[in-house]
Amino acid sequence: MFLDQKVAIAVLAVPPYFDDSQRAATKDAALIAGLKFFRIINEPTAAALAYGFGTDNATILVFHLGGGTCNVSVVEVGDGVFEVLSTSGDTNLGGDDFDK
Repeated sequence: MFLDQKVAIAVLAVPPYFDDSQRAATKDAALIAGLKFFRIINEPTAAALAYGFGTDNATILVFHLGGGTCNVSVVEVGDGVFEVLSTSGDTNLGGDDFDK
């Protein structure tokens, strides 16, 4: 336990290209782990929330370079609502690939 307390409810973040079956598998994994979750959202939305977007109307580009993937998403933010307008990426391009 890294938080020194039990997590009661979580928000699950998944890659934007996950389809319905992959999202369902993520939900199932959370339930198997005993984790209650409030909602499942795209990683670009999670990044925008973590960075502090959400109070002003804006269209933002979220660039995510992970260990094994590179993704970009265009997210529209307005009145506390986040809408992913488009997303693209390469599942074979990421930080691990640069190290090779």
